Amino acid sequence: MKLYTSTGPNPRIVKMALAEKGLAPERIVIDLRGGENRQPDFLALNPAGQLPVLVSDDGRIIPETVAICEYLEEIHPTPPLIGTTTAERTETRVALRRVEQAYVTPMLGAFRYGPGLEIFKNRMRCLPEAAEGMAAQARDGEAWLETLLGAKPYLTGDRFTLADLVLYCMMDFAAERAGLARDPAHDNLAGWFDRVKARPSAEASLA
Repeated sequence: MKLYTSTGPNPRIVKMALAEKGLAPERIVIDLRGGENRQPDFLALNPAGQLPVLVSDDGRIIPETVAICEYLEEIHPTPPLIGTTTAERTETRVALRRVEQAYVTPMLGAFRYGPGLEIFKNRMRCLPEAAEGMAAQARDGEAWLETLLGAKPYLTGDRFTLADLVLYCMMDFAAERAGLARDPAHDNLAGWFDRVKARPSAEASLA
């Protein structure tokens, strides 16, 4: 396999998933700031111009972060990041969908239209007037996830899943780059964040 990757939370999610599963495909680093992902060679690989992209051993091109993680789960199901039963897989996908809708989407909008505007303004339609509102939405989503998590170790209970992995990478990015540090009053998320950060894959995903 080959992984086309770069900096940023989405590439980190896939790198962390690979580390969890003990997989180490060849890595090709793409220069996002230099616009290498907008050049014809890369657009031929992924017309969306986004990273990461996985190329399977049989030459299948797989873009989109969650789709790549789903593929990795199919070809290397142990240790499971989605689940081993229909009930577990459904539970993980519900948690992941809530993470994406309540937190990830508004947080990334707040970043792209705010601190990241200079990077994105010539690459996509940006709405700088919406940055503040999307940041507020992300904070609302964080508060809701704090309630949903409760006293559970992870979002679905005792299982560490793709939903936790995605939320961790995105929250870490939000604090570092989007000006959206976690609310210190959210004790449940604080404990959860420290548990995920302690996993060897969290450190490995920064490499």
